Amino acid sequence: MKNLTLSLCMLTMIACGPRERISRETFEQVNEAMEVKRLTEVEILEEAMVWGDSLTAEAQAQLISKLQRAISENGTVGALEFCQLQALPILEKIGKERQVDIRRVSNRNRNPSNKPDADEAPLLDAYEYTAENGGKSDPNIQKINNGEVFLYTKPIVIPGGFCLACHGDPGKGIDDATLQKLTELYPEDKAINYKEGDLRGMWSLRIPKREVVKRL
Repeated sequence: MKNLTLSLCMLTMIACGPRERISRETFEQVNEAMEVKRLTEVEILEEAMVWGDSLTAEAQAQLISKLQRAISENGTVGALEFCQLQALPILEKIGKERQVDIRRVSNRNRNPSNKPDADEAPLLDAYEYTAENGGKSDPNIQKINNGEVFLYTKPIVIPGGFCLACHGDPGKGIDDATLQKLTELYPEDKAINYKEGDLRGMWSLRIPKREVVKRL
């Protein structure tokens, strides 16, 4: 319980990296909208959390659905090419439609572009600390960029099943053909030797405060 409490404190008190300055025009527009709608910071923060939950659920559903189709049509090896070429565009499309930056990050990344940045790394480390000590982490939200952007994070856990065909143990969960293809596509792959229930990484969403205000 002590370890879990410490981890939660890390998530809520952690200092993020360098902030980007926002324009005075954006700042004034958000404040004006808040005043007109009589919104409180608590209401806005709660809506950002609800929206983050919804967006990650939508993104996860799309990725799993299309990945399962790729596996059924081309097998596990073919599905690797789907992940390499289409997973990122799927997330970018969802983010562009909602004016939100959405991505997945991991310290044991397969694609180097999924490495956590300065804002994300301490939060991911806290999730990992909790997992290593047998705790369970919930989604978290932080204010960055002078409070005008919300950084929503949510742990990603290996569910087992077909995921272990690409992320499990070589020679056991991962067959030889799949392992060979992984080596070709990702020569510096770190995303193997997982077991069901392991922490894979986390969702990271940068949600502009002004977009949350528009929803309320």
